[in-house]
Amino acid sequence: MVELICINCPIGCNLTVEVEGEVIGAVTGNTCKRGEKYAHKELTNPTRIVTSTVKVENGNAPVVSVKTKNDIPKGKIFECIEALKNVVVKAPVNIGDVIVSNVASTGVDIVATTNVI
Repeated sequence: MVELICINCPIGCNLTVEVEGEVIGAVTGNTCKRGEKYAHKELTNPTRIVTSTVKVENGNAPVVSVKTKNDIPKGKIFECIEALKNVVVKAPVNIGDVIVSNVASTGVDIVATTNVI
């Protein structure tokens, strides 16, 4: 049996997942179907959206907030953060601008989540 907290919405349901070997069985504690889907994914291929900031030159703010455009494998999070450590962009930066392509060889881009002029 595995205990998880669903992160698909603010409710944060306490999930209990029956696991036998590599077979995932019943999921209980979820208040919607997303909880069951989350439990299966978390136990077979856990992923996360990564948020951070990168430095901005000549902007009205010293940094711009960024995130992965899609979720990436959980095991690549630290590699992703390391890839952003020395990134510096020049203003202006617009929401949705690609800041880093294919971060940490995940096939996922890092995009700006706010404007910096």
